[in-house]
Amino acid sequence: MRPLLDRVELPGGPSDVRGLLRVPPGRVRLADYPTDSHPGSHGKTAALTDRHALEPVLAGLQERCYAQGHRTPDRRRLVLVLQGMDCSGKDGAIKHVVGAFNPEGVKITSFKRPTAEELRHHFLWRVERALPGPGDIGVLNRSHYEDVTVVRVHDLVPPEQWQRRYDEINEWERRESDDGVIWLKVFLHISAEEQRRRLLQRLDDPSKHWKFEAADLDERGYWDDYQRAYETVLERCSPPQSPWYVLPADRKWYRNWALARLLAETLAAMDPRYPEPDLDLSALRARLSA
Repeated sequence: MRPLLDRVELPGGPSDVRGLLRVPPGRVRLADYPTDSHPGSHGKTAALTDRHALEPVLAGLQERCYAQGHRTPDRRRLVLVLQGMDCSGKDGAIKHVVGAFNPEGVKITSFKRPTAEELRHHFLWRVERALPGPGDIGVLNRSHYEDVTVVRVHDLVPPEQWQRRYDEINEWERRESDDGVIWLKVFLHISAEEQRRRLLQRLDDPSKHWKFEAADLDERGYWDDYQRAYETVLERCSPPQSPWYVLPADRKWYRNWALARLLAETLAAMDPRYPEPDLDLSALRARLSA
């Protein structure tokens, strides 16, 4: 019988990117997190090399996770939550990093403004429906955290309502963790100046005009309000079983490398294993050779 694989060794050295980017307990000031820094990396050239080396590793870890979740009682599955200001790179991160996975085992959900049907339900209803099954990977492009950021900034619900939601979110994430969900919550942190530059690039590139909305400029006027809203999220919704990571995202090469490392380190820590089916390999080979 072919031996099952041992733990995966990640390329690029033993750097603990999860430890470097995890939000510590206590007061959070996003101004203390430089958006153009690159913790744990050895520069752009090395990061590009390491990220490409990580692609087959990510694919292999996903395959193990998929096989384990679909062929054994193990209910674990990974949920990647991506939050950030407009132009912070959520779509780009999905394209360049999540693209390493086999799409059969990945469920990507992009959350927009709630529909009339979604508004008739509890705010967590639509997110719970987007969670993946055992062995799969779920990617949430925006998430339930819109309901304590956007609704707070734009006063869409009474303050006492959104203030209750932090505890509701923590309790819901805890229940999902107990059912096997491994949370990887990443805040893509960019500066207002970098956002301005990326918005100008969209205006200068006709192929990106479809991505531009005048409302994006209106939202820039609420920049400080959003920063305070996200600081509260990072303070109040980062328990041990579902911590937040602040990823400096001004430099796209670092964003992609760090997210790939976060995914690889999280999946490696899950240590998924191929199941051992009850097969008589000698008999099967004999039948094929007959």
